[in-house]
Amino acid sequence: MQKRELGNSGLEVSALGLGCMGLSYGYGPATEKQAGIKLIQTAFGHGVTFFDTAEAYGPYTNEELLGEALEPFRNEVIIATKFGFKDGKPASGLDSRPETIRVVTEAALRRLRTDVIDLLYQHRVDPNVPIEDVAGTVKELIKEGKVKHFGLSEAGVESIRKAHSVQPVAALQSEYSLWWREPEKDVIPTLEELGIGFVPFSPLGKGFLTGAINENTAFDKTDFRNTVPRFSEDNRKANQTLVNLLGTIAGEKNATPAQIALAWLLAQKPWIVPIPGTTKLHRLEENLGGAAIQLSGNDIIEITAALSQIEVQGNRYAEQMQKMVNR
Repeated sequence: MQKRELGNSGLEVSALGLGCMGLSYGYGPATEKQAGIKLIQTAFGHGVTFFDTAEAYGPYTNEELLGEALEPFRNEVIIATKFGFKDGKPASGLDSRPETIRVVTEAALRRLRTDVIDLLYQHRVDPNVPIEDVAGTVKELIKEGKVKHFGLSEAGVESIRKAHSVQPVAALQSEYSLWWREPEKDVIPTLEELGIGFVPFSPLGKGFLTGAINENTAFDKTDFRNTVPRFSEDNRKANQTLVNLLGTIAGEKNATPAQIALAWLLAQKPWIVPIPGTTKLHRLEENLGGAAIQLSGNDIIEITAALSQIEVQGNRYAEQMQKMVNR
């Protein structure tokens, strides 16, 4: 797989990474440990060198899974993890106090079976802690050799600028896909100006853009999509128009809707690195095939024009989580 550099950071990763959250958290029961290890190692075998986790995924179990799976080839991969929730639990609220960042980092190093974290993100901006203090703490951790690069997740433009002035931000991680294009307004131009890479999570719309979900799909009771307005039955039915369009384009390219969605993201900027996640080996291989699809300038124009005729229905987060983004 081709490599990409995240902005001007010098951090080089595979063009597609692997978002590992779903193996332990968010989409129903956790994947059996050995199956999770096999999927992570299979991704590496297919050229993936960029793996994304967080203390909040589990909590803690996802970092442990990743640490065990990647230990045999630790020096050949880039591991990203995150801090920022009280006790690693999003429901408990935010905590990015400097002393917490240090405790979380030390614990993450142990769980990941490594002596350095390649990319350490603040999971959500904490309004109770100046972003300059957060960036300064990570800067100290970098000087101490425990962290290599600093990242932000779902941060707004003002926070990005303030943090970057203290410690260069290597990457911003936020949702971005064919059905959530809000970052194009202000965030992506700011990243381009500052030389910061962009790591879109949920690049397949939390599974919706694959075509595998429709209005009749029943999610596991622990699946967080049950709380997402965009995944209500009515909104799934309304948003099917977008999936149908993707299916038509995919048919013309001898590809799948997921592959077109990923190829579209990769074509936006050379410093964008999506991190699709999955628990299934066949979906992993399908997703990675998206990196091989080249969309022409005319393809992008046609896709964008067609998308402009479709209005996606429903918010992407429930109200409590929505308050934590774009700060």
